[in-house]
Amino acid sequence: MTTPRARQLRARQTEAERLLWYLLRDRRLNGAKFRRQVPIGNYIVDFVCQEAKLVVELDGGQHTEQVAYDTARTEWLVSVGYRVLRIWNNELFENEDGVLTAIYNELESNAQAH
Repeated sequence: MTTPRARQLRARQTEAERLLWYLLRDRRLNGAKFRRQVPIGNYIVDFVCQEAKLVVELDGGQHTEQVAYDTARTEWLVSVGYRVLRIWNNELFENEDGVLTAIYNELESNAQAH
């Protein structure tokens, strides 16, 4: 049920999703393989590196109105073994290098844990 929706989301990316996908695709960040708009359970995550069990979520203004949903979703993802990094769209646009550093650090912290 979530797969057709994930395909729709991949076809209709936001500007922020397009930018982050450009930066993460083709193993551009530390050789990590990211996928976009991936179903995990009943949710569709923006980006995931399965090897590192890292989910990267881009949040726009609508997320200020759905805090409870986002919190429950994050708690569920964590309960099944994922780490979730939430990034505000404006943060990506204003500090691209800082966002990439944060993602890189999450990837590195996972590598050191194993």
